[in-house]
Amino acid sequence: MVRQPGAEAAVEHERRRSGPVHGRPRKRPDLDRHRPHARACAGRGLRRGRPEHRTGWVRRCRRFGGGASGCRGARARKEFSVTALPKVELHLHLEGGAPPAFIRGLAAEKHVDISGIFDAQGAYKYRDFWDFLKVYEAATSVLTTPEDYRRLTLAVLEESAASGVIYSETFLSPDFCGGRDVGAWREYLAAIRDAADEAEAKDGIVLRGVVTCIRHFGPEKARETAVCAAETAGDWLVGFGIAGDERAGALKDFVWSFDCAREAGLRLTAHAGEWGGPESVRDALDDLGVERIGHGVRAIEDLALVDRLAEDGIVLEVCPGSNIALGVYPNWRAHPIDRLRERGVKVTVSTDDPPFFHTTMSHEYDQLADAFDWDEGVFADLARVSALAAFCDADTRATILKKLEQT
Repeated sequence: MVRQPGAEAAVEHERRRSGPVHGRPRKRPDLDRHRPHARACAGRGLRRGRPEHRTGWVRRCRRFGGGASGCRGARARKEFSVTALPKVELHLHLEGGAPPAFIRGLAAEKHVDISGIFDAQGAYKYRDFWDFLKVYEAATSVLTTPEDYRRLTLAVLEESAASGVIYSETFLSPDFCGGRDVGAWREYLAAIRDAADEAEAKDGIVLRGVVTCIRHFGPEKARETAVCAAETAGDWLVGFGIAGDERAGALKDFVWSFDCAREAGLRLTAHAGEWGGPESVRDALDDLGVERIGHGVRAIEDLALVDRLAEDGIVLEVCPGSNIALGVYPNWRAHPIDRLRERGVKVTVSTDDPPFFHTTMSHEYDQLADAFDWDEGVFADLARVSALAAFCDADTRATILKKLEQT
């Protein structure tokens, strides 16, 4: 697993330089030193890497005299159900949410052999971020019709609703839906919307779409993607962004695409600050004029940039489980989301590509509660920040906020 050079060292430098915040030391004991005990306390049937791994294990440790005293380095947290908390997710790739079993089944229906992208247990397998991109595109290759995307959308939203998500924005790419042909894209989009309406009627979850161009596909294809987005912008398709390999090309090469989307009334986000470092966050703000940043966590390596994010109210779509699975950070306590939040940055929590990273929204919440002692109040604040940062229309936002206030 590849880790971005210098990322961990820079995080440690920032921690030492900044010292305590609000009287609390930044350095916290690392539960990873106690994995043998954690595994012993985890109960039967839990495998490392699955979303339920270590879920609520601090509570289980009490059976063995646990809590802060019985499990050195672990701190007892107030017990509450993270699944029951209403959640708003702003960073979810539709294809990236495809359950492995769904993709395997679809491949079997079409007699396509993509067995190499799965491990012995049937989960997605990859070596590092760049191998992940190849596996992602291989999985996506079996999604070839609007009906495939209708079924995919239902499967993804069922998983999200089960985790307590009441509103989600999903990234869609005409690159995968009709080859950037506007007519074909309309057919795919209609199928996705039909599935979203069905899921909303069944489970109450609301979905909106954000088109993304793919950075490593180049600026010319991004222009075609932007035209598709502009032609279908409206009350359901509400945003435009860029995803893919941050090292491929300069963001300034995509200005035309973002200007096109902006003129169509779409709101803007960009993947940055994951592998490209803090400079990529600054480029997204300066060159593309976005109001949200996908990931953005490596801004922590530049405190002046952190201050700018806080002062300008830029919202970060943070995906901690994704960052840890890909090796950007070694564990949950090393993740900078808590420090960014303490410094006034508006952070939200999302899953990115949940089955690829063995996570769910409930799993993200549970791990954050254990790592940083976050309680219901913190998560309620996160959900409200997410709702206010959503790209949806005012009436939809008001409905989401009302649901949040009722819990």
